[in-house]
Amino acid sequence: MGTYSTREVLNATAVGVHHPALRLHELDLKDSLSGEDLPMTSGLENGHQEPFVITTNLLPSSGKSTICKMIIDQLCDQCIVVVTQESFYYGLPNKESLCVHDYNFDHLDAFDMDLLLSCMETLKHGKVVDIPSYDFKTHRSVSCARKVILY
Repeated sequence: MGTYSTREVLNATAVGVHHPALRLHELDLKDSLSGEDLPMTSGLENGHQEPFVITTNLLPSSGKSTICKMIIDQLCDQCIVVVTQESFYYGLPNKESLCVHDYNFDHLDAFDMDLLLSCMETLKHGKVVDIPSYDFKTHRSVSCARKVILY
């Protein structure tokens, strides 16, 4: 197996190419602009390490969860947190709950993107965040948020 950039792996997965095994040590992690190697973490002024964040923005049912599982399997002793965009769905208003099958859950307007970006920024700085929980049966956010911190 040759060396693949992260972009190549994600693009190939998005177009349906099957990768039987993802080996992180074979990934060529490069800055897309400079071409320089990317570190797994970057030092902050206070001596703490900034977490390494991987995001996926693939189409629905395109293998994002599979890619996450493969990465987690390769980083078996690392502290890994998966935050899914699905946690940030807006709750459906009552009138739309009646027509749930017609609602476009894949449209960006279905998500609280401000909250998602705020949570990611807070996590990046090593602070605790409450990741919302979404109930797919009632189509509403539920009160039992999940506390997450990266350090």
